[in-house]
Amino acid sequence: MASDPWQGHNFAALFSVLVAGAATVLGLTVYLCSRFTRQARRRYTPFAVWRDVSLVTAAVGLALYLWGCLHVLFLEDQEQAEECERQRPEGTPTLVGLRGDFIPLRLVCEASDGRDYSIVIPDYINPTVAVLLLLALACALTSALLRHKQGTTTPGKS
Repeated sequence: MASDPWQGHNFAALFSVLVAGAATVLGLTVYLCSRFTRQARRRYTPFAVWRDVSLVTAAVGLALYLWGCLHVLFLEDQEQAEECERQRPEGTPTLVGLRGDFIPLRLVCEASDGRDYSIVIPDYINPTVAVLLLLALACALTSALLRHKQGTTTPGKS
């Protein structure tokens, strides 16, 4: 049996991503808010600051990704096809399919000449998420390096 060429994002997968992502963002937010207590601020070290900055950028990137997922969630299949027709570039022949990708997040309309174009997801979502996740990785590596450096400079017991 051939797969349906007019298949966007799988609803179960999209809903699972939204639920798991929302729980993760909520958990990160609660943790990061706990870092503002008086006791936590007294124990701040450079590696802890970089770790928290890494977590903030990861949480913002995830929240932005979820925002893009919400754009897809609220469009029914018929509305997605209508949006493909509305945003079809000049000179593009008939549409032959629709597909949804999670990485990068996009809803793609496929034309009969092999060209495709993305709709619904705002253009700023994927580049911003990529930059935020790279920044989160850089901050996490900086935190790990500072933690390692702190551990190696601590005098050992003789």
